[in-house]
Amino acid sequence: MTAFFELQEQPTAAQIAEWTGGEIATGGDETKRITSIAPLHAARDGDLSFLDNTKYLQAFLETKASVVLIAKKFADRVPENVTAIVVRTPYAAYAEVVGRLIPAALKARAEFAGVQSTAHVHPDARLEEGVRIEPGAVVGPDAQIGMGTLIGANAVIGRSVSIGRECVVGSGATITHALIGDRVIIHPGVRMGQDGFGFALGPSGHKKVPQIGRVILQDDVEVGANSTIDRGANHDTVVGEGTKIDNLVQIGHNVKIGRHCIIVSQTGISGSAELGDFVLCGGKSGINGHVKIGDAAQIAGTSNVADDVPPGERWAGTPAKPLRDYMREVMALRKLAISDKNKKESGQHPPEKGN
Repeated sequence: MTAFFELQEQPTAAQIAEWTGGEIATGGDETKRITSIAPLHAARDGDLSFLDNTKYLQAFLETKASVVLIAKKFADRVPENVTAIVVRTPYAAYAEVVGRLIPAALKARAEFAGVQSTAHVHPDARLEEGVRIEPGAVVGPDAQIGMGTLIGANAVIGRSVSIGRECVVGSGATITHALIGDRVIIHPGVRMGQDGFGFALGPSGHKKVPQIGRVILQDDVEVGANSTIDRGANHDTVVGEGTKIDNLVQIGHNVKIGRHCIIVSQTGISGSAELGDFVLCGGKSGINGHVKIGDAAQIAGTSNVADDVPPGERWAGTPAKPLRDYMREVMALRKLAISDKNKKESGQHPPEKGN
């Protein structure tokens, strides 16, 4: 554990089992007390850790941790020195426990109370009780900021922007033309509400199309560092409740993203694309404009989606296609490559021209 985070209490294994709805495995000591948190390979006496992936089984067998959250399938492999707590989903249980013990790690900590004298808040801006604004931040006219929200150092909140309660806007972020719900986390360097990429192309030049829409973020959305969300061209760009956006994601104008989606780093979503609820986009995936992705669909990392994806399907590749079709193509190409290699090595391959 680093000096940046401290446990608010030191619970016993029995308390942790109660918090997570888990059960202490046979031979475990329910009185063992947790004083810190660490990964399996680095854990020492007093540490809490977790295991949910067979890849780390050896680290579990060798760990010095006092308490480990595990899945049921590992219950018969618990080392003698470890008190294991069997839970349904170890990673989610770990998140629950650490969130209780170190709530400061869930969102940015305010280094200053109230509105700092070096912040620039327009007199027409409306701030509810408990708003904290750090040095160098700018809040424009008619902006509204809800109770308990933190605006980080050097962030810029534009004219008429509305931000809900218990939100965090990271340092250096800029937000314009946006309506933001409650408990939204916007990490440092986010750019939100800027022009979408809209031009009417022509032989004598490209005419800029005015972008007159907004960005709407519903409750409990999180936007990672240095991501960008363009405002709508003539509709709104909307991000649904509970959606989590990683760092370095680009979301174009008029995009509609449903509830509880996961958008992983370096994904690009082109204008007017629509994602349903619980959609997952892997890292470096690309979504073409005007494409529709159905509820609970999954797009593999580095894939490029050019066609509509039905609900619940898993697609991969460039251009993306159903995962089963993609894997068939990969295996067919692999067989061709192996066959060609074998022919060359056996001398059956015809000689190349010029030899």
